[in-house]
This record gives sequence, structure tokens and C-alpha cells, in this order.
Amino acid sequence: MLLGLQAGVIGGLAWRMRDLQIVQNEKFSLLAEENRVNLRLIPPARGLIFDRAGLPLAGNRQNYRIVIVREQAGEVAPVLDRLAGIVPLPPDRRQRAEREIASRSAFVPVVVTEHVTWDDVVRVSANAPVLPGVYAEVGLSRFYPDAYSTAHVVGYVGPVSESDLARIENPDPVLQIPRFQIGKTGVEQRLETDLRGQAGDMRIEVSAAGRVVRELGRVEGQAGADITLTIDKGLQNFAMQRMAGESASAVVVDVANGDIVALASSPGFDPNSFVFGISSAEWKGLMDDPYRPLANKAVSGANPPGSTFKMVVALAALEAGVIRPGDTVSCGGYTQLGSRRFHCWKRGGHGRVDLRRSLSQSCDVYYYELARRVGPDGISAMARRLGLGVRHDLPIPAVTEGLMPDRAWKPANRDSAWTTGDSFNYGIGQGFTLASPMQLAVMVARIASGTDVAPRLVKAVGGVET
Repeated sequence: MLLGLQAGVIGGLAWRMRDLQIVQNEKFSLLAEENRVNLRLIPPARGLIFDRAGLPLAGNRQNYRIVIVREQAGEVAPVLDRLAGIVPLPPDRRQRAEREIASRSAFVPVVVTEHVTWDDVVRVSANAPVLPGVYAEVGLSRFYPDAYSTAHVVGYVGPVSESDLARIENPDPVLQIPRFQIGKTGVEQRLETDLRGQAGDMRIEVSAAGRVVRELGRVEGQAGADITLTIDKGLQNFAMQRMAGESASAVVVDVANGDIVALASSPGFDPNSFVFGISSAEWKGLMDDPYRPLANKAVSGANPPGSTFKMVVALAALEAGVIRPGDTVSCGGYTQLGSRRFHCWKRGGHGRVDLRRSLSQSCDVYYYELARRVGPDGISAMARRLGLGVRHDLPIPAVTEGLMPDRAWKPANRDSAWTTGDSFNYGIGQGFTLASPMQLAVMVARIASGTDVAPRLVKAVGGVET
């Protein structure tokens, strides 16, 4: 009996093997051909940005978002209606989601809303029976703790746009991930490659229709490099507080090494507003503000430097040998040039003025005379040596070159010859002369140190000193 039972089992197994190998072979071969292995990218964690003491300026935090899959949801509109009654769903975000749903394959998840709370996630999960195809997922989003103070330096990130892809040569495949974010301005933009990191990948089996069958394996990516700036967070915040309500800028440079300790532009703006897409109303408010909060006045604001420029003229005159420190010029309140008077700020005049007193009293007449003796070429050359009229290599956009004209500049750009009156204006930092607060800070640092210090904003990349 036992032998008969064994024979029956063996016979059954043999029949099943025959069925699998011969009868079902065609079926399984077809399934194997229909299923494919796809490679999906896993977004890397973006590198962090710190101040010189290691205090955070830009970080990542968990971002709970609500996603919908059209294939599972069926009719999308009523599902979104029910979702809007459970979690906040602004009309503009719903419209954006509906556009993405319509343009993507039915099985591709589409983000409906981001940055929801844990309570929102719980409510969505509790209402799962009436929200087919809707689920919550967690990712990382950018966060700026000192938003207004450091916005112009750190910048902000935003979703990759078509224009971004067009301007980037050989774009990283990770940029094709829906809603992937890259730097749009500031250090976030200029050091994008360092901050982005390298994507990981996930091998998944998908059906012929493109639906996920199972995960086969994954390779974790590499987080972006952390960036340490030369900025002192406390001093930066202090500068912004002192300029509150004003259209102004402030720059502090370490004269010993050129480190930019503060680079403030007022008013600021909230870079966090751009992370998930700024509203039309907030954008209009920024654009209509006469104080231009989006402009980094510290590096892009080119204006006549005024009396701060007199140090440059004094050095140019000393180097040219046209004046000695003890030589004096008589200031009667103005200098006559033909029929025109060039006034000193002190209408009664300063009397006899030497170099030291000319600087302490800021005598305009003294510098009219020095500029006449030196001429525009000598002044321009000294200005450039001190960091004016040159574009400094900083990892932020819109750094102005300013203007320190020489004699040949005017006929080339104004179609007229350089005049003595132009030199007078040059001597007191007026006329065609333009400089940014950043350039003036470099100028003072070079005069104070006696060295050719260059401004530096990045202290380290990935822990390696720059």
C-alpha cells in the first residue's frame, strides 16, 4: 500500500512537471516577455548650508504630501472634491494637480498638495475608503530658518522648469524627476552641482501596462555636499535688524583674509515662499514694492561712491607724486572752471587744507585739485587695484562690475571728449563713477591691510576648506 501511495505521488509530480514544462511553457514565456525591469531614480538628500560657526542657514525637513493615482481613483474630480473637505487644498494647487493628472499616464502618481501636517496624513488615512487612489508619502523639502536675513546670500530652490533644462548643458537625469527642486538664485543656484548630490536607483518589475509588480533591489544615492559660508549669522541678523524698514545694504569684510562676515540687503524676502511655488499675490507684492526686496543691493547696486572715493584719489595722487602729505590747497568754498563754479560742501570754505585734514573734513575743493593733477587714467588705475571697477568672483548672481572710467571711456561711450569738469566730479566720487557696497568694502579692506585681499563667501565645500 505504501509503495502504491509513493508511486501515486511521484506520478502526480511528474505530470505537474510535464504540465509546467510543456503545456504551460508558452504561457509563462509570454508573461516573462511582457514584464520588464525598470530603473527608477531615487532623489538624493540636498546638502546643507551653514554659517561660519556651523549654524544652519538652509536645511531639509520632512515633507508630507498627498498623492493621487488616476488609475486607482477612477473619476478624479469627485475624489478631489472629497479630499478638499478633509485637508486644505487651495484652488491653484488643485488646478495644477488636475493639469498634471491629465498630462501623465494613469498609473503615474501625481502630487496634489505638499507640506501638509501629520494630522492631515492621519485624516487622509482614516478616510481611505472614500479616497480611492489617494495616499500620503514623505520626502524632504528645503527650509530656511533665517529666511529674511540671509535670502539674498543663500537664495532658494524651486521645481525644475523647462527653462532650467534648456540652460543646463548635459542635464543630470535626476532633474527629470517630477517636482524635483534645484537652486534658483544665490548660493543655492551657483553651487547647485555640489549641493545636489547623486541619485540612487531602484530596480522594479513592471507589467506591460507599466504598473509596478515588485521591487527587485535598490542602491542608495549620495547626499549633496554641505556648504559652509563665511557669513556670521548673528552679525547678519543684527545688520538686517538695524536696516529694518529701509532700502539699504551693509557689508562687513575681514580685512585679514577677505572673508565676507555679513552681506545684508534690505528689505529681505521669505525664500520659503518659493520652495512650493509662490502665490500670484505674494509675487505681485514683491514686484510692486518700490524698495525692490528681490534685488541684492549689496552686490548689484551700482551707485556713485561719493566721498568714500576720496581715499582712492589721495592714493593715486601720492603714487603719481603730484602731492605730498604736508602740501596744502586753499579752499574758499568753490573752484572756478571757466564760467562754472564747482562748490565745496562747506560753502564758506575750509581755508588751507593738507592731506590729513582733507580726509577728516572731506574737503571737495582739495580733491578737485588732486583729480585735475592726476587725471582720469591715474584715478582709474588706482581704483581697479583697490577692487573697484572689477567684477569679483562670488558664488551669487548679479554681481556688478561698477564703472571706473579712464579718459578713453567717454568718447567711446558718450561720443564726447573727457573734460576737466569730468575730472572734478571723478575726484569726489560723482559723475560717471559707479560702485557697489561690496566693492567699497573690498576697497577699505585693501587700504587697511595693505594687501590684495579678495572677497570670499564660501569657507568650505563638503568639509574641505576652499
